[in-house]
Amino acid sequence: MYLIGNARVITRDPSQPYLEQGGVVVDGERIREVGEWAALQNKYPAASQINARRRVVMPGLINAHMHLYSTFARGMTLKDEAPRNFPQILERLWWRLDRSLTDEDVYYSALVALIDCIKNGTTTIFDHHASSGAVRGSLFRIAEATQKAGVRACLCYEVSDRDGDLVTEAGIQENREFIEHCARQERSTIRAMFGLHASFTLSDQTLKRCVQAMESTGGDTGFHVHAAEAPEDLAHCRRVHGCGVVERLTRLGILGSRSIAAHCVHVSDSEIELLAKHKPNVVHNPESNMGNAVGCAPVLEMARREVRLGLGTDGYTCDMFESLKAANLLHKHQSGNPSAGWAEPPSMLFEQNSENASERFGNALGQLVPGAYADLIIVDYDPPTPLCAENLNGHILFGMSGRAVCTTIINGKVVMAERKLVDLDEAEIAAKARELVVRLWQRF
Repeated sequence: MYLIGNARVITRDPSQPYLEQGGVVVDGERIREVGEWAALQNKYPAASQINARRRVVMPGLINAHMHLYSTFARGMTLKDEAPRNFPQILERLWWRLDRSLTDEDVYYSALVALIDCIKNGTTTIFDHHASSGAVRGSLFRIAEATQKAGVRACLCYEVSDRDGDLVTEAGIQENREFIEHCARQERSTIRAMFGLHASFTLSDQTLKRCVQAMESTGGDTGFHVHAAEAPEDLAHCRRVHGCGVVERLTRLGILGSRSIAAHCVHVSDSEIELLAKHKPNVVHNPESNMGNAVGCAPVLEMARREVRLGLGTDGYTCDMFESLKAANLLHKHQSGNPSAGWAEPPSMLFEQNSENASERFGNALGQLVPGAYADLIIVDYDPPTPLCAENLNGHILFGMSGRAVCTTIINGKVVMAERKLVDLDEAEIAAKARELVVRLWQRF
């Protein structure tokens, strides 16, 4: 047991949202108590102490849509003409990359990104993986990396028809075996979903097989799928299936309350109603949508109509503070209204991501409350203006960033202390990654 204190504590607990001079008692993998620093010192005199030195203590951040495998694309030069649209981005970059990945690449690209997560205060990720040249065992290798790093993770493999029947079948089997593996083990830091790429690379027959495969595991993990990300996805769906992407996926039993629908940029009014009715977690990825020039998801309208909305990065960054800022700015720009986007992005990050992760991992996450998993961060931020329960989101938006995180604790374990990783040799991992990347770029 230990006590983190002498801190400005943001709890995300509506009954006690902020403590100016607070502390958190951690007992094993859970939070035991949150309260005033002096009172907790008196109550737990034998507990070891971590002095936050008046910095901010808050829940670890949750990334609801991530691609660890994208790490090795950083700094890479494409071999073709620069892409001019989304299909070309997929064909000239991401699909060539995932075909080139080896088992070892999968492991080290994950480790590098997980280090970035830790250093930026992201303690839980929902990852969506692809490595069509190394499908079998890939989720187990990523799980090995997440367990070594200590990051809480929900993993899946994106099934697609784009690489032929053998790869499709391998993806289905990888999801099924990993789901069954997670159901058998008792680790509180690893979970599984059933991954799908996107409507335009999946036939009705394959989607039906995936539903049957998921049901055969005896549970309902839900699906993690890209939905209506680009205009081309919508155009294909209308041309081939005579409907919108969300309508198609809902009709085939993909978008239930346990599923994640990433993006949902190109959705109709009636499809927003379907999302509100069936309650998948729609994950907004503002930087990715801007970077890929696919459009702006109508999340303000979705929020008004009570669609469940989370926030992710789509692999663009490991810094959820950055994603929060991008979402705030994008919707001001898109709407032409400087008052837009104040409430929705914080709700996505701090409320819906928390709710989704808590449901998935079976215990409270994203809150500093008694009994919750002890995932928390210390942020080096000294507010230049008063900080209180009513304005803390403004301080986070304008004053904090991932690189201000100095200590990261996951499941009660300190994985980074004062910017130093506890169990990982960052230099050694980076050196090995660079060695692998040279060979990958030659194969690419």
